[in-house]
Amino acid sequence: MIQDQGDSVEPGIGRAMQPDSARQASEDNEDMVGDQRLDLGEYLRHLRSEMTPRARPEVSQLSHRRVPGLRRQELADLAGISVEYYTRLEQGRASRPSREVLAALGRAFELSTAEHDHVFRLAGELRPQPRAPAAQIRPGLQLLLDSLDDAMPVTVHDGRLDMLAFNAAAAELFGPGFDDSPYGRNIAYQAFTSAGLRGVLGIDGAEQLAKVAAAELRKALSHYPEDERLHSLLLELSTTNPEFTRHWERGEIGTWMSVMKRINHPTKGVLAFDSEMLHDPESDHWVMLFTPRDA
Repeated sequence: MIQDQGDSVEPGIGRAMQPDSARQASEDNEDMVGDQRLDLGEYLRHLRSEMTPRARPEVSQLSHRRVPGLRRQELADLAGISVEYYTRLEQGRASRPSREVLAALGRAFELSTAEHDHVFRLAGELRPQPRAPAAQIRPGLQLLLDSLDDAMPVTVHDGRLDMLAFNAAAAELFGPGFDDSPYGRNIAYQAFTSAGLRGVLGIDGAEQLAKVAAAELRKALSHYPEDERLHSLLLELSTTNPEFTRHWERGEIGTWMSVMKRINHPTKGVLAFDSEMLHDPESDHWVMLFTPRDA
């Protein structure tokens, strides 16, 4: 069972000895924390009321239940915490719950990512980052890609810069730049190694992509510091590609949300696009839309 966090008083100067301004700030902070506790408790009560009691052969789900949802004892058992501590959480009387307790509550309530984030925010915490982005794109997003085949190229990559999907219009432009080798669908790797992709983008476009790719890879490593694939990719590029080292040593980090690209089409010549990046934070997927413009 997860240990409860007992309520405690911080050592220090007594309230009566604090200056008026410091005392007021302390009281305001206590009011804010008190409001957060009450908000968290109210949300936990709401979640518990929405839970369906699990069927037990010897007891009807509806027997002896005057209100909907799980009892506090049942929820506490699911979370692995004491019912006394859970009760204090609902009543806004408990100390600030630890991340471990919040994660256990999330599992017990079977929360979505957005709901889990909300619980952490109400508790004054930031939810730990996932260890990896989602491996599959949402069906609705795939439908969007397919429906835009005749309108514009669209690609989807994840927070590790692995290309997950692209529609037919994008495949016509960028297909030669990606393959099924170990890093063949990673944008950062292909930016420095793919002759096909460089040919599509031209000299200026390839230089622009290399700059962005190095900065994006640095950001990916900061988001997923324990990701072995990203570290292997960094080692591979650092030891084999002087151009990557040149860009990496600049120390740039970030995401370019909007940029104009010129692309060498094999039959249509030079095409110009305004590209726009849209982020799905729950999956850590990035959708890139290429809107045609006059070259």
